[in-house]
Amino acid sequence: MKTLTERFLKYVSYPTMSDEKSETCPSTEKQKALGEFLVKELREIGLTAEMDEHGYVYGSLPSNCGEGHPKVAFIAHMDTSDVAADSPIKPRILFYEGGEIVLNEEENIVTDALSDEFRGLHIIVTDGKTLLGADDKAGVAEIVDAVARLAASGEPHGDIKICFTPDEEIGRGADLVDLDKLGADYGYTVDGGELGGIEYENFNAASARVEINGFSVHPGAAFGTMKNASLIALEFASLLPSEEVPEKTKDYEGFYHLVEMSGEIEHAELVYIIRDHDKVKFEEKKQKMAEAALEIDRRYGEGTAAVTIRDSYYNMKEVIEKHPHVLRRAEDAMRAEGVEPISMPIRGGTDGARLSFMGLPCPNLCTGGHMFHSRFEFAVVEHMEKCSDIVLRIMKDTAKF
Repeated sequence: MKTLTERFLKYVSYPTMSDEKSETCPSTEKQKALGEFLVKELREIGLTAEMDEHGYVYGSLPSNCGEGHPKVAFIAHMDTSDVAADSPIKPRILFYEGGEIVLNEEENIVTDALSDEFRGLHIIVTDGKTLLGADDKAGVAEIVDAVARLAASGEPHGDIKICFTPDEEIGRGADLVDLDKLGADYGYTVDGGELGGIEYENFNAASARVEINGFSVHPGAAFGTMKNASLIALEFASLLPSEEVPEKTKDYEGFYHLVEMSGEIEHAELVYIIRDHDKVKFEEKKQKMAEAALEIDRRYGEGTAAVTIRDSYYNMKEVIEKHPHVLRRAEDAMRAEGVEPISMPIRGGTDGARLSFMGLPCPNLCTGGHMFHSRFEFAVVEHMEKCSDIVLRIMKDTAKF
């Protein structure tokens, strides 16, 4: 049987970056290459498995202890972020003895992101020029490793359901999940970081696109006539609270995050993401964006500013709190494996947030990966193995309920 590390290194060799500008699903065809490989692996393990036309992989291991047991899903995403290159990924396993790690001697790329807590453990890093892809191929590998060991052991278990999604990094991972095909009572995304993490509180999230329409004339004759859209866009940004930005907020504090801007004299665009754990404050932030557009129109004339806001996902806490057994079973599994559970609010989101509101309670579990969305991303081998043990424990515990 393949080891967890072997599986992970194979999966990260597939470039799977998603593309927010694409209108297709999956947003990039290359995600399907990994999906096809995962279907093959799941079938070799003994599961039924298929990939649909949208690139979603479904797998199922039927109960071997009769009916009446919960049907539990384990979910991870195949795509990677676009913040750094996704190929060629050159992973390297090293024994961490402390201090800095030279990722790339030729280009003098060094990381000091590792703390002493990782001393004496095996670390998987890249050459500092690409992502590693632990977000979320560590989760994919842990799920496959756990279900492979379960299938080979013959130990009692209920129905185990698997789903690997495309396009999570661009907020579309749950868009086309077929819950009827998945057929689960509840589930877990395996898409977290630090060992012991169980996440069930996340941001309410929306995206906002601000369009500014200007008017151009020769600058020598611009007095009282020109409307410089780029400058007006800066005014719009100044109307939002300057302290409510990611770099100045933490814990449960929400923010407005300007992620993209472009502009000329006649037209400018600002792209924001809006985040807050509190639903009321979330709605207030969206209203503040709309009010800023009205103020720009008051200053420069109707039709100068237009804001389009699209909700992305909501705080799954309000769903998960109605299903405490889902959290309890994950916590019990962690403690049985010698890991103390850590619950903290996610300053982001997962497929599980959307799935929870679609009717599948779905908190998020740790993977042992760190520094996601970065060229300095790394994964801890021993922690990944423990995360797989936790997933396996939850799978086996389905026979008890």
